Order: sequence, then structure tokens, then C-alpha cells
Amino acid sequence: MELLKKNQDLFLALYRSVIGLLFACHGAATLFDVLGGPQGPAPSFGQWPGWWAAVIELIGGALVLLGLAARAAAVICSGTMAYAYFIVHQPQALFPIENGGEKAALFCWGFLLVAVLGPGRWALSTLLTPSRALAEDRR
Repeated sequence: MELLKKNQDLFLALYRSVIGLLFACHGAATLFDVLGGPQGPAPSFGQWPGWWAAVIELIGGALVLLGLAARAAAVICSGTMAYAYFIVHQPQALFPIENGGEKAALFCWGFLLVAVLGPGRWALSTLLTPSRALAEDRR
């Protein structure tokens, strides 16, 4: 347990980076037909909600990955996935395993965790503003 507590900032950075990268890749796949392409039909430019969701996935995921405005980006990403779950998946069945909404639910809760915990000490925003790091150390 001591090892986990001692390296808490590292694990938070790894978690934030992985969830941000996966989300950004999902958005890039949808927008640019890369990494296996979109899952389902590709939305046309500006199409609601698919194209806008992909833009949020790409930009929001990249911001969370880097740790720039990570809390705000994580809230938006979480809300996007909550919308996807309740509007697209939940009407088909109650549970995520039944309605195909596992990814939406996991991303929603994962980004909510980043929003609550913050980006951590190893975020780019913390490195760019050292006074922030000192304030977090004093807590």
C-alpha cells in the first residue's frame, strides 16, 4: 500500500493519459477514418450529434491527455458520454451490457473521476504554472 500511496501522482497521470488518449483516438477514427475508422456510419461535416461528439472526443481527449484545462475538458467529455448513453443506448435496454453502452458508461465515469481528482502534478498545466504545484503541495 505504501508503494501505491507514494506513487499516487504517477498513477493519476497514467490514468489521465490513457483515458485521454483512448478518447482522442476514438474521435480521430470517426473524423479522419484512421485507426480502423468510425464505428458505424461516418457522420458528415457538422452533423448533429455524431460529428460534434467526435470533435469533443478528439479535442477533449487531447486536452485531458496533456493535462491542459483537464478538469473542464473532463466535465465536457463526461457529459458527452452521459448524453450518448442516455439518448442512444439506454432506450434500447436498461443495462449497458444489454444496450451496447459499456464504452459510453466507462468513459463517462472515467472522465468524471478526472474532473473530481484534477489532472495531478504531472499535468502540462501544472508544469506551466509552478505556483500551482506549490499550492497543491501545501494541501
